[in-house]
Amino acid sequence: MLRRRLLKTAGSFGALSVTAPRAPLAASGFYVPAEEAPHTQTFMQWPVHRRVYPDPVFLEMTQRAIADIANTIAAFEPVTMLAAKEYHRRARKMLSDDVTLWDIPTEDLWCRDAGPIFVIDGAGSLAIRHIRFNGWGRKQVHRRDAQIAQRVAQRLGLELLPSGLVGEAGGVEQDGHGLLMAHASSWVNDNRNPGLSRAKIEDRLLTAYGARRMIWSEGVWGEDITDYHIDSLARFTGPRQVLINLPERPDPIDPFHAAAIQTHDRLVAEGLDVEVITEPERPRVRTPDFVASYANYYVCNGAVIAAQFGDDRTDAIARNALARHYPGREIILLNVDPLGEMGGGIHCATQQMPAP
Repeated sequence: MLRRRLLKTAGSFGALSVTAPRAPLAASGFYVPAEEAPHTQTFMQWPVHRRVYPDPVFLEMTQRAIADIANTIAAFEPVTMLAAKEYHRRARKMLSDDVTLWDIPTEDLWCRDAGPIFVIDGAGSLAIRHIRFNGWGRKQVHRRDAQIAQRVAQRLGLELLPSGLVGEAGGVEQDGHGLLMAHASSWVNDNRNPGLSRAKIEDRLLTAYGARRMIWSEGVWGEDITDYHIDSLARFTGPRQVLINLPERPDPIDPFHAAAIQTHDRLVAEGLDVEVITEPERPRVRTPDFVASYANYYVCNGAVIAAQFGDDRTDAIARNALARHYPGREIILLNVDPLGEMGGGIHCATQQMPAP
């Protein structure tokens, strides 16, 4: 099952809106630090479920891609892979000795969405913010994945803080300095938060992330399983700094292209420093549903782990942009095409635990 499979219903997109800043949280309030802040470790999930991966060959390819990501990150910081005990023996054959396996059952690999969202307070205490995962609006099996945040909290002895929201962390991007951006299609949606207004959802997101202000984009409803997660389009690289992944020659009738351009233009209009990474023109995989996003990278201690797609020109553009935005970190590009075929990327597969 592809995460970005085209559906029969038409997409929708529109302009961004920006909320007025709200008062900062108290010094003891919990917040999500910037991804580039120091980590204690990275969490990931082992993909196994045959309803999600009916083709055993593709399942093995996907597992190897996940193992490559985990092994690469493990050279820079500890990695914990979540998987039911019955899959540990097979996973261990692909994983380096630097990757720890925990007996927490999974179905799919998208730890950004189903995994724990770690928050920290002014005293350095950690907790887990619970945004309930429901399979991107009940589109996919998620009995085990929906329990991952609770099980990680229990194992670590951390408090699980309810948010009052259903959704996924891949659907909101934070700079760690009080600003959020998101697509409304991933949140203001009856398949996640029926009966909640945009204002109420916004208030709960700001509280969950310990932020003060939010930039909304309408996004695209119903064209892919995530309802257009922001983390495959635009990423904060610092306060008021954004990298955005755009096609060099946008298709005006493609709802994703139209929504992406509107997001870019509004971010610029809001005074943010926005740099464009050009999408690959000649990736190895040419299927219509393939997501070739350089923006879907992961920042770990000392490195940035990003995708390369086999287009030498745009791969180099992405590498150079990441090097400028993350000076002093090693830039590592991996072939993770199976994730792109499922509509995601490296950021979608990872979740950081900040250092206290």
